[in-house]
Amino acid sequence: MSSRETILNNIKKNVPSSTIDLPETNIPHTIYENKDEKFTTSLASVGGNAVWLKDESIDEFVAKNYKDFEVIVSTCKDYTCSTKEANKPNTPHPLENVDLAVITAEFAVAENGAVWVKNPDNRHRALYFLATQLLIIIPKENIVDTMHEAYERIEFDKSGYGTFISGPSKTADIEQSLVIGAHGPTDACVLFV
Repeated sequence: MSSRETILNNIKKNVPSSTIDLPETNIPHTIYENKDEKFTTSLASVGGNAVWLKDESIDEFVAKNYKDFEVIVSTCKDYTCSTKEANKPNTPHPLENVDLAVITAEFAVAENGAVWVKNPDNRHRALYFLATQLLIIIPKENIVDTMHEAYERIEFDKSGYGTFISGPSKTADIEQSLVIGAHGPTDACVLFV
């Protein structure tokens, strides 16, 4: 008998014969008194910022805060001033020089400053990682307290790609030196509308 067959036979012999009940998961989770404040603090701790839009449109906000940006693409229907089509190219390669990507997210998570991005209108998911900066648009009532609630809201019935984004890209080495914007967006702003 070969080593391979010996190993596979031993695995087959050592499969547990009884099933074990899974632990109870409906335990109470943290509820924040002020989700907006908690989200803002959490996002700031990972290098991002949150803004609540009041009297201006998304177009006006971008014109005021990103006026020096040359290449702006959008997958957000409420933003109308793109300088380049996000979905027009067949490959994501032409998106490599995007200064600002205006994208939408379904909801935000207060405990860690993450947003759930599953945008079926975005042809190239690489846009989230190629753009120099991200402006992420979310309805202001779409904040949940914890990741437990977030996972309950996730659905993959129509498009198969989704991701949590929490602030700009970052990396840390073994010397515990944090670098923000090392291999992706250097800034991420979550705009609540």
